[in-house]
Amino acid sequence: MLVKNKLQTLGVAAFAALIGAVALGGSAFAYGPERKTFTAENPADYVTFNSITNNPTVGDERNFVRVRQAGVGNFVDSIDIVPGREYEVYIYYHNNAKSSLNSKENSYRGIALDAKLNTIVPSTIAKGKEGLVRAEITARNARPQKVWDQAVLRSPSRDVALRYIQGSAKITTKGAVNGQILNGGNLFGSGTNLGYDSLNGILPGCDQYSGVITYRFKADYADFETTKTVSKAGANNFAKNQNIGLNDEVEFKITYKNTGTISQNNVNIKDLLPAGLILVPGTTRITTPSDAAGKILSDNVVKSGVNIGNYSFGGSATITFRTKIDASKLICGNNTITNTAQVLTENGGKSDKATVTVQKNCTPQERKEFCEIPGKGNLKKNDPNCNDKCKITGLENLAANDPKCAEVPSELPHTGPAEAAMMVIAIMAITGAVAYWYRSREEMKKATAEFTKKANDVVESEATKTHEAKKSEKVEKK
Repeated sequence: MLVKNKLQTLGVAAFAALIGAVALGGSAFAYGPERKTFTAENPADYVTFNSITNNPTVGDERNFVRVRQAGVGNFVDSIDIVPGREYEVYIYYHNNAKSSLNSKENSYRGIALDAKLNTIVPSTIAKGKEGLVRAEITARNARPQKVWDQAVLRSPSRDVALRYIQGSAKITTKGAVNGQILNGGNLFGSGTNLGYDSLNGILPGCDQYSGVITYRFKADYADFETTKTVSKAGANNFAKNQNIGLNDEVEFKITYKNTGTISQNNVNIKDLLPAGLILVPGTTRITTPSDAAGKILSDNVVKSGVNIGNYSFGGSATITFRTKIDASKLICGNNTITNTAQVLTENGGKSDKATVTVQKNCTPQERKEFCEIPGKGNLKKNDPNCNDKCKITGLENLAANDPKCAEVPSELPHTGPAEAAMMVIAIMAITGAVAYWYRSREEMKKATAEFTKKANDVVESEATKTHEAKKSEKVEKK
């Protein structure tokens, strides 16, 4: 693999109108294979392609593949791809054999036979990655038989799909084939024939017979937008939130629009209807710009979802449906219900939300009938799930906020005198909780005395151990 040298600024020549804007920067890029090079003043003694290093039009011919945004700026060796834009590829070819070798006297050994050019463009480039535009020039009697070059495409912002623009490939030469549209299947396949009087694969040596092939591609991408809004039924006043009454019906609207550059097929819309809302059957409707009246869809919109079909760039659809309030699922007081819509495509999914706020007024008696645990106000007080249970083994029958739901150690930890003294304080605190277990004042006094005696015994025992340890340490030192 060779490295492209810094190239000259393009000059004027027969191709000035097309390639006079090609700017040849100093960055290093790959081409190949390694081969003998020549100059414009001293061309090759045999058929070889793109090996002159001082071509007055393109500079170093080994750098023969370049790219630019279509119609904008100069052709370059690398470019950042912007989704949605078109790009133009430039490929230069030149049989470097001396013109004198084209004659009968020299057995026509300067004429390239079966000369072809083919190119490759990556189908996709992932976000943050690079892809290569590559071109190869071949001839049966060339040395080497194949030369190649490439330009770098970068996609910093997102995944893109690169699509050849049909009919954009053409050849520019000084011969009869100038301006001909090339077959894309050949150009991106086995290769398109080069030529001068016709595209027959016969290409004499000399700059007179050189040429340029250009074509365009577009950076496609998949994207869409979706919104979710809500209105009181019949009011047609859609917003992200609505304050409603218990007896009101509400209408939700989900919009979808293809904002990418490729078609999206089998678009699926699903509504995650929350507790507190009930779908009004038969009210799900889809409308599009071409069908304002719309049509009724199945109630599956709040189950598995509904497939609304295929949409090209700019295509859109609107889904609406009505719901009513399920008061049995609400708590007494203010309720905010969040409804989420999901749109799934072959290229990914998105979601959006809308909310309704509804007040449920309860009588004092009704309030007593409902669970007071935060977040469970829609449950009846006698519901098994109303109470948060104690997590301590053996005490699961207690509520979490029951004073008896507390750990009682089975034995005191083995600690030093200071820690044991602190433990006495902890024991006294535990004693206060344990006192609930005793039915009389005398029993509580007795239990307290037993805990205190045990704590004192621990303190005295630890103090004795510490004293004996210090005496032993002194003996060892002596």
